[in-house]
Amino acid sequence: MTRLRASLVKGEKLAEISREIELSNEVKLGTGELKSGGWRRDSILANTLEALIGAVYLDSDIESCRNFILKLYNSHLESVNPADIKKDAKTQLQEYLQSRKQETPEYKVISETGSSHEPEFTVSCKIDLFDEAVIATGKSKRKAEQAVAKQVITMLGSRDK
Repeated sequence: MTRLRASLVKGEKLAEISREIELSNEVKLGTGELKSGGWRRDSILANTLEALIGAVYLDSDIESCRNFILKLYNSHLESVNPADIKKDAKTQLQEYLQSRKQETPEYKVISETGSSHEPEFTVSCKIDLFDEAVIATGKSKRKAEQAVAKQVITMLGSRDK
């Protein structure tokens, strides 16, 4: 159930729904965001939909908000198959390590570079099975952590063969 819920509220899904209802046509952006195509950015679309849901809740009641959300998600709820929802790389890595009685991975942000509109995070992941930490980058801390976890899983798979 947790993975099902997570798949429905993650940024990519919220941005997808925002596009379906053409929410980007209603978003007021500053000059910089307009020039850089902010109305297409998943994070802005997802945050806008979350704000809209919050506004509906604050302006009405929980039942009206529930109905609004169900209307937004209707086609998505009909088509989702819990068996198709894959575990993310961090979850897979943690479960792999726990199944072998190993400590959980330790993630550290090594650096954050780039502008506030185009950041790049460098993250390390240290596990007891490797002498050295593994490093990866991503456009958010979460994406960098997922990327490094995926790398570690690949390395563990090669090692286990």
